[in-house]
Amino acid sequence: MPLKRRLFTLNAAAALAAPLLSRCAPPAYDFRAGRTDYPEEALPDGDLHIPLWNGAPPDGGGPQGEPRISIHGALTNITTPTLSVHRPARSNGAAVIVAGGGGYRYIQIRKEGVLPAQWLTSLGITAFVLIYRLPGEHWKDGRLAPFQDAQRAIRLVRGHAKTFGIDPERIGALGFSAGGHLMGTCAIRPEWQTYHPVDLYDTEPATLALSLLAYPVVTLEPPYQRTGTRRMLIGDHPTTQDGIDWSMQTYVKPGDPPFFLVQAADDRIASAENTAILERACHDNNVDVVRHLFGHGGHGFGMGRPGTETAAWPDMAQQWMRQRHFIS
Repeated sequence: MPLKRRLFTLNAAAALAAPLLSRCAPPAYDFRAGRTDYPEEALPDGDLHIPLWNGAPPDGGGPQGEPRISIHGALTNITTPTLSVHRPARSNGAAVIVAGGGGYRYIQIRKEGVLPAQWLTSLGITAFVLIYRLPGEHWKDGRLAPFQDAQRAIRLVRGHAKTFGIDPERIGALGFSAGGHLMGTCAIRPEWQTYHPVDLYDTEPATLALSLLAYPVVTLEPPYQRTGTRRMLIGDHPTTQDGIDWSMQTYVKPGDPPFFLVQAADDRIASAENTAILERACHDNNVDVVRHLFGHGGHGFGMGRPGTETAAWPDMAQQWMRQRHFIS
């Protein structure tokens, strides 16, 4: 079955993922010429598909063929990392980059990408759904690839803030599971040089105003190392230093942007200790953090699992963003 047809079999919400995988050429712009905004006519009412890199990603490699998406919305074989823009009817100037999880083996694009984007746009926030490269898909930079893409995405959103009516000081992140590890790490390591600059967009800072993380993988250290994230990033037999170097809590420091954390106590994929560890690291460094731990909901509840306490977290997050003047 053709890829586009498979996408439309998911449901009305998942059908919005089709522009992410479209092979149609995106609006033309020249990275080498500098800070060139998109012409207004290139901004349709629907989603806009933006490649992260002008040509091949850093150092090359990667899979061949078309992207693949399962009936459950799991995206793999990502040949071209992109941002999909979801614009609200009336923008309040805030933007959020959304990264779905999947243990760095796939990206859960439906419930951790498209549906969160719908929620964000309902709040007046411009949502950018990130389709990042996966370490196991033969990229030469391996485990650095998703972090290169996430940093590049932050810089592109900043560079096009005027075009999209965004306040560059109000760009946040929403990450789920491994996507939480990805965006949370970028939030606390904006100075990390994951790739050599390729154009003027890379002069933009890779800083974020805040991070919302749902059931994130935080630590890769024992005894919480039994995750797909650990296997994909540091292998089955990592050194002690590997576990430290790729754990988020290692890098938390005073001045980091605030965190909103949500998880279920019965999470069997990423132990609830992950958010507890990050919360303690934030408290130790005077970083603003709020953690909501629900009794039931498991892992992968997305925007909330009906019939469980997790269904309340989007309203909690909205209030938290308002309290921090991220949205009005």
